[in-house]
Amino acid sequence: MSDQKITFTRHGIRRGVVITFPLLIGLIPFALVTGVTAQSKGLSLLEALLMSATVFAGVAQLLALELWADPAPVLIVAFAALVVNIRLAPMGAALAFWLNGLRGWRLWGSLALMVDHSFALAVAENRAGGRDAGFLLGVGLSCWVIWVAVTGVGHVFGAAVRLPPGHWLFFAGAASFCSLLVPLWRGPRQELLPWITAGVLALVATKLGLPAPLPLLFGALCGAALGAWQERRRP
Repeated sequence: MSDQKITFTRHGIRRGVVITFPLLIGLIPFALVTGVTAQSKGLSLLEALLMSATVFAGVAQLLALELWADPAPVLIVAFAALVVNIRLAPMGAALAFWLNGLRGWRLWGSLALMVDHSFALAVAENRAGGRDAGFLLGVGLSCWVIWVAVTGVGHVFGAAVRLPPGHWLFFAGAASFCSLLVPLWRGPRQELLPWITAGVLALVATKLGLPAPLPLLFGALCGAALGAWQERRRP
């Protein structure tokens, strides 16, 4: 498969857009919560839309909104978003099987719109033999359009929707991220130990009182390092 030529076609983009539809079950409530939260923090509709369109990172946006105050702690919020989103750097490197063959707007557009959903689906697509890198951009475009539109809807109706803490809607984001693990699972031999390590260490860091998002970053990096070490040892 490695010697097959990488392509980038409109068909690949369309296929990426279509395959994203099932993910909307989790993405839409997540975006609604982000829009409602933005409205509750005093952001205007335009500000909420600009935030979703330019940041385009659900976890980072919710974390930034949780830290939002008047006056806004810009440096603290920016650093927190950086810590959460730094995971995208190794994710981009992991997609080298497609990205190395792209140039110009195809490369930068795919990177700009890459999120957890597009990464997970791209890895699964590549493992299934897919060679059309337009698929990655298609998934990203679909997620971006829905994300921006639904966060706007959440903002508009935020004043009318007073959700109590612990409402099921707030779990939709976590549930959608958990569902992304399904196509990445290659069996207990490859995945079980790194995944358990990442989860346990993140919980330990949380119990030790480390502030968010450090437990998430610590667990993710340790789990990824263990997974990489296992791959290098495997013949």
